[in-house]
Amino acid sequence: MFDLSKMQIYNMNVSDLDEIKENLAENFDNFWSYEIFKEEIVNNNSSYLVARYDDEIICYGGIKIILDTADVMNIVTKKDKRNMGLGKFILNELINVAKEKNCTSITLEVNENNKPAIHLYEQFGFEQVGLRKKYYCGVDNAILMTLKL
Repeated sequence: MFDLSKMQIYNMNVSDLDEIKENLAENFDNFWSYEIFKEEIVNNNSSYLVARYDDEIICYGGIKIILDTADVMNIVTKKDKRNMGLGKFILNELINVAKEKNCTSITLEVNENNKPAIHLYEQFGFEQVGLRKKYYCGVDNAILMTLKL
């Protein structure tokens, strides 16, 4: 487990993205292209957080705020650091950001086959509110979940 007192949490910037861009697919999950990710980071309606430990980016996550709702865009933990509670930590921080920005709810979508993520969201009180059929690569369904703040 991590000594949380040594973890740095801060707003992601383009230099953080540049640091991880060469190994997004290898060490994280390459959900988006570098260009799309960069647009998200500099968007005034988005808030992305980085968890850095021993000068290494080990987890990041972001929300986009539309009116009074925060949408979780992603939460990604470095592959060799998974199952250590980092996703839970970043999700909690993102919820705090949404509250600070006076959001009344947080929504997200998760692959129906991602049982660990679904379990994590349920621990925080997220509830299933819908389903997007064949959302992921035209195969897997996306479960829509919401947390009232």
